[in-house]
Amino acid sequence: PGVVYIVTQTLGQGRKAGLASVGGIALGDLGNASASSLGLAAVFAASSTAFVVVKLAGAAYLVFLGMKALRTRATVQAAARINRTSPVRLFRDGFLVALLNPKTALFFAALLPQFINQGASPLGQSLLFGFVFVSIALCTDTIYVLTASALASTIRRQSGWWPYGRYVSATSFIGLGIYAAFS
Repeated sequence: PGVVYIVTQTLGQGRKAGLASVGGIALGDLGNASASSLGLAAVFAASSTAFVVVKLAGAAYLVFLGMKALRTRATVQAAARINRTSPVRLFRDGFLVALLNPKTALFFAALLPQFINQGASPLGQSLLFGFVFVSIALCTDTIYVLTASALASTIRRQSGWWPYGRYVSATSFIGLGIYAAFS
């Protein structure tokens, strides 16, 4: 969901929007890594109700983003004049997309303990490994933004494609939301 969100925002609103989205995704992932380090992932693993509630909230948010994309009508000419979403809002939405993905917290809970040295602070090591993971993801997500940004002008020149872009983006978000809800 994070990569789809980042690429969609970059193609629709440009590099700055993509980078703001990357920041939100990174902070959300860091939140999941921290929560995992503090044991929230263990709560999710032990309490299927808590996991389901967070999973459904995340799925609902993805469907909401998809519905929002469907309501946005833009032509190629209007795309140049479109009211841009503020970077703060893009950051917030990216943060929520990443944070409301309980699978990320479970991923950290399953992966990080394998690298913990029993002779040192488990919490400190886990937080450090989570930070390293998020730093690497930040780099790869930035590459997605730069790639999408480089392709955006070519895509915009394809005047027949632009009206369908919102459908592709909406379908992606709604599909990911439905997948997240039922997986």
